[in-house]
Amino acid sequence: MSYDNFKLFKVRIERGVAFVTIDNPPMNLLNMQMIMEFATLAQTIQNDDNVRVIVFNSADPDFFIAHFDVSGLVVMPDEAAPKKSSLENTVHMINETYRTMPKVSIAKVEGIVRGGGFEFIQSFDMIFGELGKAVFAQPEIGVGIIPGGGGTIRIPRSVGRRRAMEVVLGGHDFPAEIAELYGLINRALTPDKLTLYVENLAYRIASHPAESLAIAKKSVLAGVELPIVDALLEEQYLFGQAVALPSSKARMNMFLNAEGQSREMEANQNTLLEEQEVNPFAMLEEKEK
Repeated sequence: MSYDNFKLFKVRIERGVAFVTIDNPPMNLLNMQMIMEFATLAQTIQNDDNVRVIVFNSADPDFFIAHFDVSGLVVMPDEAAPKKSSLENTVHMINETYRTMPKVSIAKVEGIVRGGGFEFIQSFDMIFGELGKAVFAQPEIGVGIIPGGGGTIRIPRSVGRRRAMEVVLGGHDFPAEIAELYGLINRALTPDKLTLYVENLAYRIASHPAESLAIAKKSVLAGVELPIVDALLEEQYLFGQAVALPSSKARMNMFLNAEGQSREMEANQNTLLEEQEVNPFAMLEEKEK
């Protein structure tokens, strides 16, 4: 699978993780070319069996994605288009692809991400920010518009109505520590721990069977989208699918044979905030490939 044709970011594949570095000087403005490359990347990664996790970062330490290029908005028609009946041919369809695909998406934000850039990563499975430097915002209201890439829909579903109103109507910046407190991101981590944690997490997730990851993600999404009883029934069904996988049987047997279900082994703790040892399932992983 080739990743050499992208113009606005570089892709490196390592241990089941695609590291995608956004690089669109001078400050990573989001534009239609970048959006189309994100769409192409999603389709490429979905078809790449060697990738289970995607980690997005930026070549610019100060800007992850500044926002959508306003010069592309000011020339839009003076009359609003009719309301669509589907997401086809919209930016929402691209963002939804990342949200629902069986691969896991992670944003590692070290600088500023605002507007459409922030909306793009809101569709991801996880967002981590650098403490003391990362900034998150939906500033659209300042120029008289609203977030158009899902911000007014995804943010209240993550943080509730009142905090969403603060983010959208205030239009101001939220540093990583407040974004974490509000639930806009997973965690705010110090500079010396951010890359370490994100990479450890990505490699750990990528070490799990692809089918198991897809089932787990599907079940979590069901918990968000379905009524509670329907979601619980869906989880029960998906659990049955996961436990029946040959790869799951092999891992459970390996766990038992290694005395993993013992007081001594169960007492071990791993926060992923330190250098990691070799994946104990590495041998099985090679067989699964």
